[in-house]
Amino acid sequence: MVASDRWWKDTELGKELNFARDQPIKWYMASLVCLTDSFYSEQRIQLAKSITFIYLIDDLFDVFGTLDELTLFTEAVYRWDLAAAEGLPDCMKICLRSLFEVTDEISYQIYQKHSWNPIHFLHKAWAKLCKAFLVEAEWLSCGHSPSAEEYLKNGIVSTGIPLTLLHAFLLLGQQITDDTVQIVDDDLDIVSSTATVLRLWDDFGTAEDETQEGRDGSYLEYYMKENPSISYEETQQHTMKKISNAWKTLNRESLLSNQFPSKFNQACLNVARAVPLAYNYDRNKSIVSMENLVKKLLFSGMEM
Repeated sequence: MVASDRWWKDTELGKELNFARDQPIKWYMASLVCLTDSFYSEQRIQLAKSITFIYLIDDLFDVFGTLDELTLFTEAVYRWDLAAAEGLPDCMKICLRSLFEVTDEISYQIYQKHSWNPIHFLHKAWAKLCKAFLVEAEWLSCGHSPSAEEYLKNGIVSTGIPLTLLHAFLLLGQQITDDTVQIVDDDLDIVSSTATVLRLWDDFGTAEDETQEGRDGSYLEYYMKENPSISYEETQQHTMKKISNAWKTLNRESLLSNQFPSKFNQACLNVARAVPLAYNYDRNKSIVSMENLVKKLLFSGMEM
């Protein structure tokens, strides 16, 4: 955690992107929840870096960039070329440059340890995430109300969970081949069900740390627009049923499938289990829960 916090301060991204969240402890905790074993310390530091950029870019799309700037930013990520970012505000260029540097660093580390270079897949995954953010920005800009399922399909990607779990899979370094990484990247059930749990739980209005003015809509909102005769309580029940179904898929895949290493399956379960804590309904309770989680994970075992 100290190393992760030091890295964040050394980047000075908190100063350059002063509109974005500055929560390095939370970002590291997310990596700790995902990869819990003590010997994954180095992997957690690298995973926390990728999680950091998910939050930074989310805030950039949500509250800072114009639609034209966000489109150009996404194109630069697709091309993985800083020259394509010419004309963007300096802070967006700095964010891109740092993202490219960190992704190259992570790729090199994986290559050194496992003799396999994941850079192509990481480029593709970051482009996919930015495209999902851009779709939400376009909806907001033109006042488009997507169907609930259209929103959810895009929202699964925009959670950042598929990108996070792809990084986790690569950093674990087990069974890495072009074929397995492609499967993880292509809407794998255990990944999409984990992301569905987060997306729908978040959409109960529990993203209490997001104090920015941006607004992406929610599954509940769009479902009620499609079904004007049903009540909010019925919409909640419907959404909870979808969360329950996602959990059934997640449990089935983690228990019955031997397609991927058990450590990766466990990482998916860990993330989904942490969702109700990370996205608590009450803002104050959410803050207290995070403080307690840090203490329990890091210090309770030291009590005599």
